[in-house]
Amino acid sequence: MGPILLAFALAVLAWLLVVGDLVRKHRPAWHWYIVGYPATAWRVLFTWRRVALLNDLSVSKLPARTLVGHLIVKGDPVRPMAPRASFPRATRMGLSVTVRLHAGQTPMTYMKAADALTHAWRVHAVRVTSPQRGLVLLTAMASDPLQRPGLATAPAELLSALIGALESGGAWVMNLRLVPHWLITGATRSGKSTLLARLITQLATQPVALVGIDCKGGMELGLFTRRLSALATCRREAVAVLSALVVDMQDRMGACRAAGVRSIWELPDKLRPIPVVVIVDEIAELYLSDGTRESKAEAEQCSTLLLRLGQLGAALGLHLVVAGQRVGSDLGPGVTALRAQLGGRICHRVNDPGTAEMTLGDLNKDAVAVAQTITAEERGVAVCTGPDGGWSRARSHLTSTQEAVSTARKYSGMTPQLPAIDRALAALEGVIK
Repeated sequence: MGPILLAFALAVLAWLLVVGDLVRKHRPAWHWYIVGYPATAWRVLFTWRRVALLNDLSVSKLPARTLVGHLIVKGDPVRPMAPRASFPRATRMGLSVTVRLHAGQTPMTYMKAADALTHAWRVHAVRVTSPQRGLVLLTAMASDPLQRPGLATAPAELLSALIGALESGGAWVMNLRLVPHWLITGATRSGKSTLLARLITQLATQPVALVGIDCKGGMELGLFTRRLSALATCRREAVAVLSALVVDMQDRMGACRAAGVRSIWELPDKLRPIPVVVIVDEIAELYLSDGTRESKAEAEQCSTLLLRLGQLGAALGLHLVVAGQRVGSDLGPGVTALRAQLGGRICHRVNDPGTAEMTLGDLNKDAVAVAQTITAEERGVAVCTGPDGGWSRARSHLTSTQEAVSTARKYSGMTPQLPAIDRALAALEGVIK
């Protein structure tokens, strides 16, 4: 009877292993809640005090030396106390722990200990945020949620683009009605150009005008010419295009003033001008100067015109999406002033800490540190801000060049004419000839 029971037990165990493997592959969330979460929660509870002690998260309530009268009495060191942590709460493919900080502690100490927590809990990563003063939220992820981001859905709204997926599993949406202007940074092969292609693909299907400024001879944005209302391929053309947009902006102001409203969105549909999205690829090319008077004048003009559009364009349906490999104060004070108007921020992997600081530093220091941990293998991964002022890691959906160009051609019939820009470029061409 014994061998039969043993064989039966082994068969049941093998069956459970096979079923468990199938559930893990095809229903990872179920596997996490049934197997992964209980095991990980136990490791969190079992290792918390030791990890806190080894990574300077614990503090002693009393000093080892005490002043008694005029004498210093040295006693035995007081046993360190780990911070109070909540019971691990299960999330989809992860868990979260809320920790109450000791007096004098800052979230930065926990950010430095994130790698130690990751190894102790045997998870993919641990993110540290501070939802309110005196608390930190440790969010552990069992696996990389951005390795295979699903095609999340988002409501179809004008000037809204589904870019990719957030680390939380939600949809990554750029809504220009909520956040009118954006700054996107990223080194070569970080995913910045793919993100712009995705944005153009999403906006191409909507009744909006797309204006491109690509001072690299139009190598990037020139692929989408059929859907662009205008494309500037050098700084001189950029000045002409931006100047025409500023004139158009003033006309829109006049229309709003005459109708007694404060934005074009309050105008009747028949009177409302079409929204315009200006996409600038490689912002540094507009600000760099070779030292000549003409070059300096063009750079100053670009700086002034972009700043005016950023300051006044949101209510008038004029939106900026500014991208670059490097953005720093060395490009001039105009870049810093423009950045203040670009409320939306996206930072891919960058080559220098200054660009990450310039992109995210004025909004959240924690986001800067996380952005600098993005590796070269994580193409398309970025740290982005949300309309609520928070930030998250995200990954854009891979949009091939062929797909983007095909979409631009398919919807080329929706490309609106912008007569003011056409006249400006025609006049510039006549002057050059």
